[in-house]
Amino acid sequence: MQIHISIADDHPLVVKGLQYLLANSADMVVTGTYPDGAQLLAGLETNIPDVLLLDIHMPGQTGDELAEIITRQYPDTKIIALTNEDNVYYIKTMFSKGVHGYILKTTGEEILLDAIRTVHEGGEYLEASLKDKLTFDTLQARKLVYGKPVLTRREKEVLQHLTKNLTSQQIADILCISKKTVESHRMNLLVKLDVKNAAALITKGIQLGLI
Repeated sequence: MQIHISIADDHPLVVKGLQYLLANSADMVVTGTYPDGAQLLAGLETNIPDVLLLDIHMPGQTGDELAEIITRQYPDTKIIALTNEDNVYYIKTMFSKGVHGYILKTTGEEILLDAIRTVHEGGEYLEASLKDKLTFDTLQARKLVYGKPVLTRREKEVLQHLTKNLTSQQIADILCISKKTVESHRMNLLVKLDVKNAAALITKGIQLGLI
């Protein structure tokens, strides 16, 4: 019995690469590919896969939004987040939205196939390198019980500018760094302070005396 797989990713080369790889596995078959959330949800109305490989960043709805909808409407479909994001914030968010696996696009072929088979059989899968990140994050979270989290100089600067309701691009311009770097610092701050959004980040920062 073959595992029916759908792929949701807006990068054609990634999709073609996955199709080629999965075509060499006798127990797997790709039954659908979708470049954005709208087409994915439309396709699922008539073609429900056993496993969905879901990119986190696509045009329209984000991966966490789609995961929540799909988990609710198609509970038998197992979702694997396939992404370039190795940040703990994204890992925690996607699992909280119902995904069954989380692997990186840079992963090896055997890891991908193992992840698909594992979630199809009812298990969960997290790439080994990402487990180490989660373990470290858990240790950092425990430290918050006894004291303030340790922030880098740049993280403190970004946190200060967030209180002024500035966008990532505005902060990047002020600090003379890239927008992507600012967003990376924001994600690290969310993880270190164990909050979900900028408003909670500012509140927690004030409570801990970091602002």
